[in-house]
Amino acid sequence: MKETIINVNGMACTGCENRIQNALKSIDGVETVVANHNNGTVKVTAKDEVSVNVLKEKIEDIGFEVVKEN
Repeated sequence: MKETIINVNGMACTGCENRIQNALKSIDGVETVVANHNNGTVKVTAKDEVSVNVLKEKIEDIGFEVVKEN
């Protein structure tokens, strides 16, 4: 298992958190998802074979912006 923290723009409320959590939990291998709109983070615990890019794409597919880190 690995833990990944993704910074996300556009989360404004608990409804946004729920949308992200439900979307990511639908990915095979994702165990837990905790989204926090107050600090703009999504913490994901998933099996090692789950790619961070897959998680980011899913978040963007439902209308949120993943913060691109340099």
